[in-house]
Amino acid sequence: MSDHLINLVKHQFFTSKKWCLVIGDLMLDQYIFGDVERISPEAPVPVIKKNKLLNRIGGAGNVALNLLGLGIKPILVGNIGNDNNGKILSSLLKEHNLSTKGLIKENRATTTKTRIMAGHHQIARIDEEQISVSPSEISIKKIIKHINSDPSCIVISDYNKGFLSTSLLKKIIQQANRKKIPVIIDPKGKDIDKYEGATLITPNRKEAMELTGLTNFNEDLLGTALKKLSKKYKINSIVLTQGEDGISHITPRKIATYPAITSKQVYDVSGAGDTVIATLAACIIAKLDFADSFKLANLAAGIVISKLGTVPIKNQELLDEIEDNSNGQKNKIFTSNELLTKITNLRSKNKTIGFTNGCFDILHSGHVTYLEKAKSQVDYLILGLNSDSSIKTIKGENRPIVGEIDRARVLCALESIDAVVIFNEPTPLKLIKQIKPDTLIKGNDYTPKNVVGAKEIKKWKGRLYLVPLLKGKSSSKIINKIK
Repeated sequence: MSDHLINLVKHQFFTSKKWCLVIGDLMLDQYIFGDVERISPEAPVPVIKKNKLLNRIGGAGNVALNLLGLGIKPILVGNIGNDNNGKILSSLLKEHNLSTKGLIKENRATTTKTRIMAGHHQIARIDEEQISVSPSEISIKKIIKHINSDPSCIVISDYNKGFLSTSLLKKIIQQANRKKIPVIIDPKGKDIDKYEGATLITPNRKEAMELTGLTNFNEDLLGTALKKLSKKYKINSIVLTQGEDGISHITPRKIATYPAITSKQVYDVSGAGDTVIATLAACIIAKLDFADSFKLANLAAGIVISKLGTVPIKNQELLDEIEDNSNGQKNKIFTSNELLTKITNLRSKNKTIGFTNGCFDILHSGHVTYLEKAKSQVDYLILGLNSDSSIKTIKGENRPIVGEIDRARVLCALESIDAVVIFNEPTPLKLIKQIKPDTLIKGNDYTPKNVVGAKEIKKWKGRLYLVPLLKGKSSSKIINKIK
């Protein structure tokens, strides 16, 4: 799966000719971060000491950001208020290279969600919104003009704020169908009628319950009800998103389930639906089959829920996630140049980098314990592996017993190892200087003076850590015993 999906993301998502039209409710997501140090004397509520305020693009704008991160050019059409929050949102769109030409300004408050955060926990949410009226005929003509410009796909992001009226949606879907442009919709509310004729809709479980009118969740009943809606309203596919339970693909004839590929710690589910629909749009544009599309959508959703706040997916993150969730040496063995690119990305996320090295000729429990302790010190552990020629120089012509490719492959199976890079020099000094690890790691059979790179690491304010070793464990002893 790994190589196949990596190839799809690398070579089929990025294109200069294809673009996606995103139409929907725009909103500003605000986050007030602070610390809770005491309970208010006025009422039994926590007192938040405000540290910072973050403004992020929400609603249809976040869908557009996700598409941009995946390499698809979005054209955004949506409504915005003429207040200060509207100005902030317009400025954010420009900052992220999203065109503001499609914005429809209205004499009302911009939809704003303000979340009060204490650490990773949301204490409260304040919503500021005013239900919009249907866009004017002039605005409708502009939207139809965009459709007539032949986008590769249309995404409708409906947050039920009034902008996407039944009459407007019917006009959009009918025109798109005439032009044979796929329309995929993130639905809200009980009115399934307004989505009639859509290519695909992506309700979550709660939204699906509303659309079907069911009050108690039952997987079989919900699936059957959605199949009937798909047939009655001529919706080709209903993609039911179910978090850790994955995605169910429902058509008038069948139901297929695609389990979530990863199980990550959930920090914030806000924006996950935007990421799913953007990923599916990118897959439709790239003409991927449903199986690959749902695998990628599951992976993308898993990434964004592990982050705090509304954060869009990025192409490189998706590639990294595919690699991390696949077995095989190709996912962990790097050239030095590939490794430097990877490290740059990790450091942008404030991840700590560790480096250790060795021959690891015949892997034993001492090695495994050593590497587990090394990994406990850093976020990302790189192992510099002596090549066959390097080991022969150090240990003689009869070593290594196991070749470098096989040694690397075995090491890649260890959870403690994040990357393996093979070096030919007698020492890894050149590699250490290139990587500039935050922590240089060796066994405590070395003294700080004897560790290669110990002097250099001080130059970039790194640290040296000596791991306590298990006594009596060595490859040489095992080899002698076999002899």
